Amino acid sequence: MNETEACVVEIDIEKDYTVERAGTNSTKWDGLKSRFGRDGLLPLWVADMDFKAPECVREAIARLNGHGVYGYHMVPDGYYRAFIDWEKRRHGYEVKKEWIRFTAGVVSGLYWFINAMTQKDDACLILTPCYYPFMDAVRDTGRKLVCCDLVNTDGYYTIDFEKFEEAIRANAVKMFLLCSPHNPVGRVWTKEELRNLLEICKKYGVFVLSDEIHQDITFGGHKNIPAAAVGDYDNMLAILTSASKTFNLAGMKNSFAVIPDEAVRSRFDRFVKANRIARGSVFGYAAAEAAYRGGEPWLEKVLEVIAGNDAYLRDELASKLPGVTVTPLEGTYLVWIDLGAYVRPAELREIVQEQCGLAVDYGEWFFENRTDTHIRINLATSGKNIETAVQRLVEALGGGKEHKIK
Repeated sequence: MNETEACVVEIDIEKDYTVERAGTNSTKWDGLKSRFGRDGLLPLWVADMDFKAPECVREAIARLNGHGVYGYHMVPDGYYRAFIDWEKRRHGYEVKKEWIRFTAGVVSGLYWFINAMTQKDDACLILTPCYYPFMDAVRDTGRKLVCCDLVNTDGYYTIDFEKFEEAIRANAVKMFLLCSPHNPVGRVWTKEELRNLLEICKKYGVFVLSDEIHQDITFGGHKNIPAAAVGDYDNMLAILTSASKTFNLAGMKNSFAVIPDEAVRSRFDRFVKANRIARGSVFGYAAAEAAYRGGEPWLEKVLEVIAGNDAYLRDELASKLPGVTVTPLEGTYLVWIDLGAYVRPAELREIVQEQCGLAVDYGEWFFENRTDTHIRINLATSGKNIETAVQRLVEALGGGKEHKIK
């Protein structure tokens, strides 16, 4: 595709794109027993959408499939151009083609960069609560995990920069894994916050890897700022991002590493070569290119659905369960909810899973060795599913007496 191909402008996500996923080998819908011990739960955990991908993506895949040949392929030039244009238009960040590298998903990219840029037993730092594969990546590669807690003020999370700097100094941290926008607390970091983090890392020679996979999912006037766009930090950072969260393409296993510095690229390339990591799937390239070229109208409609689900959940819980704290949603489609006024940590799974019949991500998964009363709910689903989930929580907790965790 050389011309921009827009998907159908008149889009009704709830009516035309919401799809039944049970029985399709969906991890979210069909993998419940392995994760939660039983089936029959309403899945609101895995961070993918219950919506069909944009029409232009499905058309591009159909054209490719129609050719009928699945042999060796080169990476299309249009794939790079579509991503470069998207970054400039949506994020004001000018990416050069030579900076771009392939990863088989952002989580794979975390592992690859940790191996490429650090040594065994080196310390890697994350801000917690954080998407738990960050912790897995550090532990699985034999590095030392250092966690620095965000400051929680009535559900709004900020960074304690003094504590962040002390954690780096005390542990001789070599790498900082930044989540931006932050999963699960929904923060879209400001330019000042990003610059403060990067300045501290620069002071101590810490390499920064910024996971920006949720960059396009923002609300309320908040806009993601690429970490590399806040100042002169190119020689100490790389960005990971993808079309997967934006356009529901996670199964395509196609993500971007943006590496502005030649020396950093060389280290990454040596790791890739030594591990004989090949290109991605031809379908992944075609899907990403089509999405970036023509998927914007679809995305805007999806954002409206997510925002509507968030508003409903927030209003209903405020009205029916006023002790619940729902973190403001600046970015991502994942809402972070504290049920601690009604539920003790030991009761959380029994109430949410067994009484409410919900499959959610539990707060303790996002910390290192800590009990917690948060749940994370995926809003990228039908309004009916969100209404059902909220009603079940209200019914289970509405008659309960609030208590504070001792």
